[in-house]
Amino acid sequence: MKWLSLTLALAGPSQAALRFGCSTLTIQRLDPLVEPGKVPSAHLHQIVGGNAFNASMDPAAGDLGDKGTCTTCTFSEDFSNYWTAVMFFKHPNGTYKRVPIMQNTALPNGINGGMTIYYTQQDFSSNGNQKITAFKPGFRMTVGTPTATSKYGPGLKFVCLQNKGTRFPELDDFPTKPCTGGIMTVHHFPACWDGKNLDSPDHQSHMYNTVKDAFQNSGPCPASHPIRVPQVAYETLWDTTAFNNMWPTDGSQPFTLSYGDNEGYGTHADYVFGWKGDALQKAMDSSCMFNACENGNPLKSQGVAQMNQCNVPTTVDEDIDGWLTSLPGM
Repeated sequence: MKWLSLTLALAGPSQAALRFGCSTLTIQRLDPLVEPGKVPSAHLHQIVGGNAFNASMDPAAGDLGDKGTCTTCTFSEDFSNYWTAVMFFKHPNGTYKRVPIMQNTALPNGINGGMTIYYTQQDFSSNGNQKITAFKPGFRMTVGTPTATSKYGPGLKFVCLQNKGTRFPELDDFPTKPCTGGIMTVHHFPACWDGKNLDSPDHQSHMYNTVKDAFQNSGPCPASHPIRVPQVAYETLWDTTAFNNMWPTDGSQPFTLSYGDNEGYGTHADYVFGWKGDALQKAMDSSCMFNACENGNPLKSQGVAQMNQCNVPTTVDEDIDGWLTSLPGM
């Protein structure tokens, strides 16, 4: 309860938002939140962030911010891990090919795949006159569920890209026609915390979702989850263009997520906090926006070459790059 009382006592204004790139750390079947210690996990994920990532990631093992030695993210004090399922193309002959990942147009050139990560407040330009509390060491959460067969919740979206700058319209499921610029998946996490639990058995109940579609103003936090934390969101750009001339002749949508979901309702994402010290809180208390937060203002940053050099060992030895007769693990 000390976090709750301290936060309520320190309420004050700030207008800050982070948007930054993270290159791919690894793509393999590991899922330390949902299937801790299981090697391999049920389906394939792309993971970005700090190199303390492993199959277990027991919170009792220590603070990720102290354990990591490198990160694939722009901010060199961010050893958090961020991951989502991987997209595949299913050929009319029944084989599968992993869809390449490309960088966001707003990011520096040369980033190896990865994601765009956001930490916003009430919206892009305001925190709504309330204190934004950074996550604590050991914090983790998920959004979405792979078992969903209809729209699971707001903030889980697909965008049919005309180019890398396309942001609308946002769709609840896969686009139904070839996209000239690829497909973007978007995952917005809840931003209201109960102030007590760093995790919960379902990795979601300690959070409350007031998120609306896109980067819209979130509603007020309820009394059960009164602490406003940063609004975390991921954007992943999938280069589907090489497959645009391979669509089935019946016009059916040919893309699927790595757990066998060809509708997209089960899209989901995982987050484990790992910022070093009070770096994230300093950013939330500042007035910087996006790349103006780099170079010590107030966050330390690194170049693309350093980001791309960071990796973790391959634990699961299997082919994920060729034309496959089945999805890995399926």
